[in-house]
Amino acid sequence: MARHWQFARPAFSSLVLVIGLFAATAQAADPTVLQVNAFPNAKALPLHAGIAKGIFERRGLKLELELTEGATAQRQGFAAGKYQIVHSAIDNAVYNIEVGKLDNVILSGGDQGMNEFFVQGDVKSFADLRGRVLVVDATNTAYALQLKKILAQHGLKEGDYTIKPVGAGVFRLKAMMEDKTNAGGILNLPFTVQAEQAGMKSLGRTTDLLGAYQGAGAYAMRTWAEKNRDTLERYLAAYIESVRFVREPANNGDSIALLMAKLSLPRNVAERTYELLQDPNFGFTPDAKFLPDGYRNLMALRAEVENKQAVSNSGERYVDLSYYNNAMKLVGR
Repeated sequence: MARHWQFARPAFSSLVLVIGLFAATAQAADPTVLQVNAFPNAKALPLHAGIAKGIFERRGLKLELELTEGATAQRQGFAAGKYQIVHSAIDNAVYNIEVGKLDNVILSGGDQGMNEFFVQGDVKSFADLRGRVLVVDATNTAYALQLKKILAQHGLKEGDYTIKPVGAGVFRLKAMMEDKTNAGGILNLPFTVQAEQAGMKSLGRTTDLLGAYQGAGAYAMRTWAEKNRDTLERYLAAYIESVRFVREPANNGDSIALLMAKLSLPRNVAERTYELLQDPNFGFTPDAKFLPDGYRNLMALRAEVENKQAVSNSGERYVDLSYYNNAMKLVGR
């Protein structure tokens, strides 16, 4: 019996070791689940591509992506802890800090807004918008502030027109399509393409009218970011890889198919949208890089239009690019 035990003991130990290794492997293979919120527009393409092509999965992540109806709903959900990471106009992160008193932190860039000021076909100039109704997401969000500034530059002050909050770009386009008394609004991709096809016209891109602007980007609660640095850096690395994927012309077929499927677009609209997304001055910023000049302009615009202040807050403490910089080391330049 003693001799039998001498041989059986190593075998039993090996079995325990094998079981332990299997358990450890299974545990390591379990992805980290992240709740992510974004807008239902072309800006969400890297998220859709990253999920569809397993880019996030290869970084050990599983995304539960929710698309918002508008900035107000997104702000409320984020404040309630429904999402760890938000992709939105960076101005919304600033609002969360300055108005909502949330300690969120800006993590990356994404684009300059992809915005154009679209109007009904009967509108010949900004002057024709006097006394008209203009649609926005919410009255105090990024692109509503751009709208007010552009109109002020063309001699129209608040009160010379009516602002109607209707939600995200899809709803702004819908409002303009269904009721022509809604004379205009700022739209982004793919809705600018659809608006043009419907006979509406652009009075200009917001970057041409206002200069550089930090549009969309990612942000999260500062405390969560600090406690989950590894996860967040892997997420940003995967997001950067996803942006690279959709900006790679060789992947245009997959990207166009995703635009069609996720945004219910006809092929011609998806193809034109994809073409515009490739322009780094209008579409995706390469590698979702944060744009300091655009951010300074954002803060100056918010100070002037929303806060009625002559001098803007730099907003420097609202941004922490250390996560992004470490993510770039993971993906390589």
